[in-house]
Amino acid sequence: MTPTATWKRILILLVILWGCLWALPNAFYSRVETRNDAVDAIARADGVATPEQEADTGLWPSWLPSGLMPLGLDLRGGAHLLARVEVTDVYKARMDALWPEARDVLRGLRDQVGTVRRAPSPPDTLRITLANPDGVSAAVTALRALATPVMSLTGAGSTDISVTSDGADVVVTLTDAEKAASDSRTVQQSLEIIRNRVDQAGTREPTILRQGADRILIQVPGIGSAAELKSLIGTTAKLSFHPVVSTTTDAGASAGARNLLLPSMDQKGLYYIVEETPVVTGEELVDSQPSFDQNGRPAVSFRFDGAGARKFGDYTANNIGKLFAIVLDNQVISAPQIQSHIPGGSGIITGSFTVEESTQLAVLLRAGALPAKMEFLEERTIGPELGADSIRAGQTAAVIGAIAVIAYMVLSYGMFGWFANIALVLNIVLMIAVLSAIGATLTLPGIAGIVLTMGMAVDANVLIFERIREELRAGLSPARACEAGFARAFSAIMDANITALLTGFIMYWIGSGPVRGFAVTFTLGIITSMFTAIYVTRLVIEVYLNRKRPKTIVV
Repeated sequence: MTPTATWKRILILLVILWGCLWALPNAFYSRVETRNDAVDAIARADGVATPEQEADTGLWPSWLPSGLMPLGLDLRGGAHLLARVEVTDVYKARMDALWPEARDVLRGLRDQVGTVRRAPSPPDTLRITLANPDGVSAAVTALRALATPVMSLTGAGSTDISVTSDGADVVVTLTDAEKAASDSRTVQQSLEIIRNRVDQAGTREPTILRQGADRILIQVPGIGSAAELKSLIGTTAKLSFHPVVSTTTDAGASAGARNLLLPSMDQKGLYYIVEETPVVTGEELVDSQPSFDQNGRPAVSFRFDGAGARKFGDYTANNIGKLFAIVLDNQVISAPQIQSHIPGGSGIITGSFTVEESTQLAVLLRAGALPAKMEFLEERTIGPELGADSIRAGQTAAVIGAIAVIAYMVLSYGMFGWFANIALVLNIVLMIAVLSAIGATLTLPGIAGIVLTMGMAVDANVLIFERIREELRAGLSPARACEAGFARAFSAIMDANITALLTGFIMYWIGSGPVRGFAVTFTLGIITSMFTAIYVTRLVIEVYLNRKRPKTIVV
């Protein structure tokens, strides 16, 4: 056979070596997992480790890869929840928060509208009855000034409220564009709060995804029960606003009496020393929304209730030019500078934000509590014993499948069957390595994909070997027959695997849950099997022929 170019040989060997190294940690799963958990815990503690954690970090060499295939809910056990966010709850909160502002605006028109009162109305509507119906037109004009642009791509050019008249009443409603944007923000905010709660609990590889318009899928492996998970995500975050004393890069700096040393959420290595007693707390925050400043740059607006507004206004009046830290769960998410007295409890945070960053900051500011009720539509608890049974069943299926394929190849193709089996083993190793490297979660359907791939992995070798047999029957020498076999079987192999790849991509694209888990391993298996069947098997056969130089071969 024509020798493979040296650079190709080196590349093939490097890929195999990489695969073996990255797959190795999975052979010592418990030890590596314990070590990784200890490293993560030390990192969260800013490098401070307990003796037990120090001991755990020595369970696996730091110079070796430590990535593992995350095990899915059906393999590790845990809790599954499907929740629906009651997005309409937010409409009422918006109207309740708008009423004091509308009342203050109309007080300035008392001579035209007389006294005003809030009339009963649906959750997304604010109905205001005027004592003097003749002032309705002036009231509508004044209240329309409260409208702000909708911060969304679909709502570009729209305002958040619509103001109309109905007899002696002024009717303020949320526009459809604002409702759509509000629904999206509410679900996204709930998603962020749930993710923060679950991540802080130290759980492994949670799956928290938005499904549809108002639903959230929550799967947390390793947690005791669905009830425990529901309790965890219902925990209220602690949001507060503190005066900043100073900043430092020393994690061990002394904060001083009645002060706190808190890390910055965005800037690694930066710490704020803030006063222990907050000026206002998240319980007094009514709302925060992405907006634009007077120069049209993205910003974040916020508003406090009556008590919070008074405290916030007094503090800003007396501390112009000072930093004011916004603290969420003992981390400083922002520390804007007070530019002027901010009366009325409303303010704006400016900076070098993009629209996405201002939206994210607004979400974090509102992340003190879930913005709306959540109805749990589905909940399941999968015990670790069931997960262990699934793993054993998957291992058994994999072993039986591997033995059957190995035996078939040896019985059918003799020594060349052993060459194909070497490629098969390396194919499984490479699959595990890739799954570990990309952090793809292994599920029970994923194991089924691996077992199926073992059977499909030798298809390319079967095509090659049958083609070699035909070339031998045509009278070619062993070396030339093998060369021709690989060359002429290549197109058929590519056609078969490309159609299979397309099937895998479609399953991943339109599927969800178990279907995606199967599609991931199925697709990766096809890619790795093409590499091992075409390149690894060829290299093994080439080495054999060039060293032994047999006069005849049996395929």
